[in-house]
Amino acid sequence: LRNGRALAGAAFLLAGVGAFGCSSPPAMHAEEPPAAPVQEPPVPAPSEVALIPAPAAGGLAGERPFVISGSTRIHVGPADAEALRLANDLARLIPVGPGQSRPVSPLQSGSAAPGINLLIDASLDSLGAEGYRLTIAPDRITATAARPAGLFYAIQTLRQLLPVEVERGQAPQRFAVAAGDISDRPRFEWRGAMLDVSRHFLKPADVKRFIDVMALYKLNRLHLHLADDQGWRIEIKSWPNLARHGGSTAVGGGAGGFYTQAEYSDLVEYASMRFIMIVPEIDMPGHINAALASYAELNCDGRARELYTGTRVGFSSLCVTKDITYKFVDDVIREISALTPGPWFHIGGDEVKTLTAQQYGGFIDRVQSIVQSHGKVMIGWDEIGEAKLAPTTIVQYWRPNAPAREAIAQGARFILSPAQKVYLDMKYDSSTALGLKWAGYVDVRTSYDWDPARLVAGISESAIVGVEAPLWAETVVTLGDYEYMAFPRLAAVAELGWSPQQRRTWEDFRTRLGAHGPRLSALGVNYYRSPQIPWR
Repeated sequence: LRNGRALAGAAFLLAGVGAFGCSSPPAMHAEEPPAAPVQEPPVPAPSEVALIPAPAAGGLAGERPFVISGSTRIHVGPADAEALRLANDLARLIPVGPGQSRPVSPLQSGSAAPGINLLIDASLDSLGAEGYRLTIAPDRITATAARPAGLFYAIQTLRQLLPVEVERGQAPQRFAVAAGDISDRPRFEWRGAMLDVSRHFLKPADVKRFIDVMALYKLNRLHLHLADDQGWRIEIKSWPNLARHGGSTAVGGGAGGFYTQAEYSDLVEYASMRFIMIVPEIDMPGHINAALASYAELNCDGRARELYTGTRVGFSSLCVTKDITYKFVDDVIREISALTPGPWFHIGGDEVKTLTAQQYGGFIDRVQSIVQSHGKVMIGWDEIGEAKLAPTTIVQYWRPNAPAREAIAQGARFILSPAQKVYLDMKYDSSTALGLKWAGYVDVRTSYDWDPARLVAGISESAIVGVEAPLWAETVVTLGDYEYMAFPRLAAVAELGWSPQQRRTWEDFRTRLGAHGPRLSALGVNYYRSPQIPWR
């Protein structure tokens, strides 16, 4: 629930008290005038209703709001550890005062009480694993879900209704929350972002900051592109030179870096606490020069390549005819899979220009079996459709105007990441200093105003796992760069993946997004102030 910055010592606003007074000195033995009553601070009007993503059903309007004050308690269902954890997170977001935790207590009866109620009810299976019901009445707030993830998303909706000061650790003493009733669940299972940490490395703390903002918008997949020509970013104990040497540089020759296995595991845990699953990618058989430079035996000629710091693609490939190559692949997938509880492993497979179709197809087939042997579902960029795919394999569609006929014919399921719509490394317009433009300019409306079910002929909604916005890092270096290119477009993608098509219109979204400017600023996000948006 927090943006990774310390909230515990934040300033808290206190109301003044009534004054004592008289117009002349009091007479001898006269009684002192009575003290004026302590005045409760006025309750500000509820924050503007500007929810992103738009809820599936219901809304907030009309009735008298709920007022959160120092006496408001948070209640959870009895013996519910996950609800208690989420309740404590919410209590830290809206403390009673500086250093004063808001009380959290179990409900004895299991039914809602006056205050804020967080309840898990497994019988509400119609809400799915991530759906929730949020009811805000004058005397209580009740969030109910069938699973903990749904309860977390109910809290994110509630968070967006709180004053923006909460994001700075400065919750007002008393404030109102708009009343209403929401019944919500996502359109797609997969609502993701991808960070390319191979061309430029992001430190763990920066990735956590990015995760925090993802969670606010109900995104649930973080795809980490961990290896490419320019850098290998995760420790592999059985092949230590991958990180030590292959991870030593970045695009432009800058400093590299890599995650130790402990750091990677910590990121996985941090994300999971926010109901985000990390999806690791090791791109192969191409985009692999960092590995070829680290181990000579992975090259067909037995000679290690030089480290590469440019941005050209398609020149590198594992030697697919050597047995040692598949030993390497198996070791890498085994070690990363053991650190990653999620069910997926992404093998890349894109932009391979040095192998024949037969060599490429044979490699994908063997690697697919290796991924399955470690209990994972394989994902690959849409080029893998040219090989024979297992029924469980997922294809990530990215190439503009590519028909994906081979993958469609095999009955594949798809993650949609069309470059011309959601590639976050594309420039917003001609004036954008960062980014590329090979797929065209991608402004906020372009990222938002399309229907995934109508993107590619032959890919029906039932075959779509979800949507994901990749952020490649040829031109972005710092966390501020990543944020500038991601936000606000990633909020548009979040609504694309969550909200029903009939609940989405560009005019409505741009107005709601404009109201999120102060919240993003309070979170310290370096977002792009698009001229398409009426920012507040």
